[in-house]
Amino acid sequence: MSASFLEIFPVATLSNFDEEAYLRANPDVQDAISNGHFQSALNHFTLFGLKEKRRLDKSETHELKVLKSEKKSRIRHILRDDMPFTEDEGCFDFLTPSLRDEFSIIDTHAVSSNDYDSDFLNLIERNKEGLVLDCGAGSRKYYYPHVVNFEIAKYPSTDVLGVGETLPFKDNSFDAVISLTVLEHVKDPWRCAAELLRVLRPGGEIICCVPFLQPFHGYPHHYYNMTGQGLKNLFGDRVTINRHEVPASLFPIWSLNWILNSWCDGLSPETKEKFLDMTVRDLVKNPIDYLHHDFVTQLNPVKNFELASGTVLHGTKK
Repeated sequence: MSASFLEIFPVATLSNFDEEAYLRANPDVQDAISNGHFQSALNHFTLFGLKEKRRLDKSETHELKVLKSEKKSRIRHILRDDMPFTEDEGCFDFLTPSLRDEFSIIDTHAVSSNDYDSDFLNLIERNKEGLVLDCGAGSRKYYYPHVVNFEIAKYPSTDVLGVGETLPFKDNSFDAVISLTVLEHVKDPWRCAAELLRVLRPGGEIICCVPFLQPFHGYPHHYYNMTGQGLKNLFGDRVTINRHEVPASLFPIWSLNWILNSWCDGLSPETKEKFLDMTVRDLVKNPIDYLHHDFVTQLNPVKNFELASGTVLHGTKK
C-alpha cells in the first residue's frame, strides 16, 4: 500500500499550504476574496487562517485518487454479485432507487463526522493486514487503505454507497467491523446488526457504539436510541462480549450539557436568561411544579420533540 493513512483534511501550515486545497476547505474565504476583502487565499491564511487553524481539503489530490483506486481493486472480489451497482473513479454505488425508497434515503447537505477514539484506532491497527468495515463512516479526516468506508452519502472518504440493512458484501469478508453512532439512524437496526455479523468472519472483532440519553439528532433520520441492555439484545448470543462500557466520550455529562444548551436555544432571549439563572437545586425539584413556567411552556415545538421525555402517537388503522 502507498501509505498507512492519508489525512484528507489536515490543518494548514506554512509548510503544506496549498491555495486550491485551502479554498475548497474554506468557501467563506473564496467569498471574501470575490468581495475584495482579501487579495488571495495566502493573504487570508497569513493574516487569519494560520492562527485559526484552518484546514485544507485534499480530496482532489492525486494521492487520494491512487489510494481509492487501490482499495477498489482490493475489495472488488468481496462485492456481492446479486446486487446491481455503478462505479466511478472512487466509489462503488449500490444505492438503487428501490433501496432509497425502501429505507427512506434522501439527499442531504448535512455532514456526519466523528473521530475514532483509541479503541477504534487500536482495532484498525490490529487488523492492518486484513480488511475493516466502517459501516456508516461519515466523512473521515483520515483515509486508511485497509478500512472500507461504507455510507449512504458520498463524501471524499466514501468507498461504497448502500444501506446497512442490505450490505453489498459477501459473507465473512471482513476481519473487523466498526459501527460508530450509526444504528440509531437506520430504519431496521436488527436487520443491520445481522448484516454486520454476516460480513464479519468468525472470530472477527466488532465495536458498536450507540446513544442512549441523547436528544434527537436526525441525520437524515434518527429512529432509535438504545439502553445498554438493548444494545446487547441486538446482537444476542451471536457475539462474545469482551467489554461493555461507557467511555469518557459518552459520560452522562455530555447528555446533560447537550440537553441544557439545546433547551436554551429554544427559548426567547428574556426567558433564556431567567432559565440560566436557575440552579441545579431548582432543576431537580418535582417537574410538576414547573409545568406552567415560561421555560417549559415557551419551549418551541421543534425543541420539544428534540428533547422530549417521550412522544405519543395517535392513529387510525388504514
